[in-house]
Amino acid sequence: MPSIFRVGLTGGIGSGKSTIAQIFEVLGIPVSYADREARRIMNEDRDLRAAIIDRFGPEAYSTENGTLNRPWMAAKVFSDPGKLETLNNLVHPATIRHGEDWMRSWEGRAPYAIREAALIFESPSAGHLDFVIGVHAPLSLRIQRTMQRDNLTRDEVLQRMRYQIDEEIKMTLCDAVIRNDGRQAVLPQVLALHRQLLDRAARS
Repeated sequence: MPSIFRVGLTGGIGSGKSTIAQIFEVLGIPVSYADREARRIMNEDRDLRAAIIDRFGPEAYSTENGTLNRPWMAAKVFSDPGKLETLNNLVHPATIRHGEDWMRSWEGRAPYAIREAALIFESPSAGHLDFVIGVHAPLSLRIQRTMQRDNLTRDEVLQRMRYQIDEEIKMTLCDAVIRNDGRQAVLPQVLALHRQLLDRAARS
């Protein structure tokens, strides 16, 4: 059994989970960002690159710099549930393996470590975690944040949301929920949860 307490941090697109993760980092807790790592792995893992090109064609990677052609891939997978499932089936095992290795690297160096990921319950990731935090925000606010952050239309945001578990259902699956609705201060919520996790980690 791992000696580090493994925490997941999840929420729907635009919920603000990355902002919450950064607060935990300020508190000295190591955080791994699954989306960022998935992009790196898709660029650097030769076997995964070959599998993606085999399934999606050479257009999946830029001819200019050889990196993942993210706009092209997004247009492909977010308009076709079958293609999105294919991509996830290729990428998730590699990212989960990386996440497990990353968690083990912090054993003896941190009381707990956080894996920030949008798709924890939509993938096998939940089975590798001891505790899952959900970040909740109203739908209208999530849409607004994502449109501004990613320069997407409202319809494009809604299309991407359709491939995630309903936000309310996702929150019921979490062990704790942080409300990031612009009304409640998030710092006191994070500090209270940090104390709880330190206690849980000490007793695990």
